[in-house]
Amino acid sequence: MSQGTQSIDRAATLLSFVINAPQPVSFTEVVDHSGMARSTVSRLLASLHDNALLERMADGRYRGGSLFAAYAARFDRTEALSAAAAPTLERIGEKTGETVNLGLPSGDRVVHAAQVDSRYVLGAANWVDIDVPTHCSALGKVLCAFGPLALPAGSLTRCSDGVILSEQTLAEEADLIRNRGYAITHGDFELGLDAVAAPVRGEGGAVLAAIGISGPAVRLTPHIEEFGRMLVSEATLLSRGLARLPAQAG
Repeated sequence: MSQGTQSIDRAATLLSFVINAPQPVSFTEVVDHSGMARSTVSRLLASLHDNALLERMADGRYRGGSLFAAYAARFDRTEALSAAAAPTLERIGEKTGETVNLGLPSGDRVVHAAQVDSRYVLGAANWVDIDVPTHCSALGKVLCAFGPLALPAGSLTRCSDGVILSEQTLAEEADLIRNRGYAITHGDFELGLDAVAAPVRGEGGAVLAAIGISGPAVRLTPHIEEFGRMLVSEATLLSRGLARLPAQAG
C-alpha cells in the first residue's frame, strides 16, 4: 500500500468514526478508537477540519463539517444551512453571551431558522418563527442590501416608534451596509433592542443567509461595531464551507 493510499484510509477511518458517533467526540476518543499515534490523529483531524469534512467545536470535540451539510442541502435546504451554521452560532454565543440567529430569505421575508440563546437573564426572545419586517431587522437589512430579498419600495414605518423611512433612506442605508459589511439596528423593531448582522455566502459569492446578534441596547450599543466586525469574520469562515452550496432560486 502506498503512503498516500494509507493516509487516505486512515483519514477515512477517523471520518467514519466521528460521523457515525451518536454525539461529538473528543480527540482522546478518536485516538483510543483508531489506535494511531496522537501526532498522526492530530494531523489527520486538522486536514479533515481544513477541508470542511469535520468541525472542531468550542469545547474541542469533533463532529461532521459543513461540507456534509452542503451535500444534504439538495434535500432540505433550511435544515442543511442550520446544521452547517450551528458551530458558528455557538462560537459567537460563547464569545458574546448574547442571542445569535441564522436568518434565511423566504419570499419577501426573513425566516429565523436557528438560534443560540443568550446566557443573560435579560436577553432577546426566541426569534424562531417570529415574523419581523425586513426594514426593522438587522438580518432583513443585510439580506435586502446584498440581494436575496428585494429592497422595500416606497415609504415604510419603523416598528418601534412609527418613524417614516423613505425609499431613498432605505437605499442609502443599503449602500452603507454593503460598504461596511454588516447591518445595525438601534431600537428599530423594539425600543431598547439592538441588533447587528452580516451576510453568509455560498457558490460564486451569492448571499444565502445572514447571521446576527441581538440583545438589550445597554449591553450591545458599546460593542456594536466590534460585534459587526466579528460577524463578518465568522461569516467569512462559514462561507468557505458553503462555497459549493447553490444559491436559493427565486
